[in-house]
Amino acid sequence: MYEILEKKKIAPDIFRFEVFAPLVADKFQAGQFIVLRPLESSERIPLTIMQSNREKGTITLIVKAIGLSTKQLAGLAEGEAICDLLGPLGQPSEIQKFGKVLVIGGGVGTAVSFAVAKSLREAGNKIVSIIGARNKELMILEDEFRLISDKLFLLTDDGSYGEKGFVTEKLKVLLAEEHKFDRVIAAGPLPMMRAVVEMTREMHLPTIVSLNPIMVDGIGMCGGCRAIIDGEIKFVCVDGPEFDGHLVDFDSLMIRNAAYRDIESRKEHECQIDLKIALNN
Repeated sequence: MYEILEKKKIAPDIFRFEVFAPLVADKFQAGQFIVLRPLESSERIPLTIMQSNREKGTITLIVKAIGLSTKQLAGLAEGEAICDLLGPLGQPSEIQKFGKVLVIGGGVGTAVSFAVAKSLREAGNKIVSIIGARNKELMILEDEFRLISDKLFLLTDDGSYGEKGFVTEKLKVLLAEEHKFDRVIAAGPLPMMRAVVEMTREMHLPTIVSLNPIMVDGIGMCGGCRAIIDGEIKFVCVDGPEFDGHLVDFDSLMIRNAAYRDIESRKEHECQIDLKIALNN
């Protein structure tokens, strides 16, 4: 049983879950993810593990209730159990002492970058972090990042908290100043990661991005998560989720990700209608 031991709303439509999954917690390495179904009727959804606690046998998940299955997950309460959960999946991050690492997180991608940043800090790296959100309400994991960062910059699109602007604007400033970085880690929306990559490409600065395309099984069988990396087709669920950002074909990946939005929207609408009918009967 994958019992939800703790559930906390940390921002509008964003929840933090502590889930009892001892085998996953024991094997987890930074950068890996799980695939779960909240209910028997749910579709499988991939979620990055923010952190694990081997002693307690728990994993921490940050979930934004944006689609049908994530909304079903968000509807579960403490003490209830997740239907099924598979993991840890994917290749772990490359963790070694690089020197000075710049970590960038946008939106819920902040949770993705946290696990990697924490492990890199423990490996002896100096960590400079930039985390961004649309507004103050959506800023997440600030306290956690403060504990592992030598420097932390907070950006909001509307200027309601921290500095006003996008994470890429802060990146541009840091790269233009005397700051020298040995590696960049970025996780967040595809347009954000693509912008980061284009900025670091000019400086030949190694940049790792964490991709989150459409996934079904998480073990490389469905092919839904394929991406073009350095001109070759890769399956993100087994070959990634992290790749050299300078080799990723972001244009094709963004087209693939957008292909299923209408289907997801229609399915969610149909389920809402079914629920209303059930409640009225």
